[in-house]
Amino acid sequence: MRQRFCRVCRGWHDVQAWPPNCLPTGPAVSDLPAPHCISDAMDAVQSQLDGKFYDSKSALRRTYHAAGVVEVGNDSSVSKPACKTRQHDHSGIKASVARAFSQAGLGA
Repeated sequence: MRQRFCRVCRGWHDVQAWPPNCLPTGPAVSDLPAPHCISDAMDAVQSQLDGKFYDSKSALRRTYHAAGVVEVGNDSSVSKPACKTRQHDHSGIKASVARAFSQAGLGA
């Protein structure tokens, strides 16, 4: 028996036998006044590929795609190498664990 949480009555119902008074009355409506739209326009940027200025995202990406170039953006995981893990103070960790066991009355 599979159940789902009901947003109408805030309870749980069997998926196969959903109560009629908890059925949605219409399409889901957002609290936002309009749908989210992403514009193709942008401030003019100079392409590092050909040196021309572009004010359209699609036109800039079209030149990258034609040249076989991959656009990476400014994501630090791509542009910067991963930092090395720091060395742990094993003797300090052991002392801290021993102190915690001692305070708990377990003796270590």
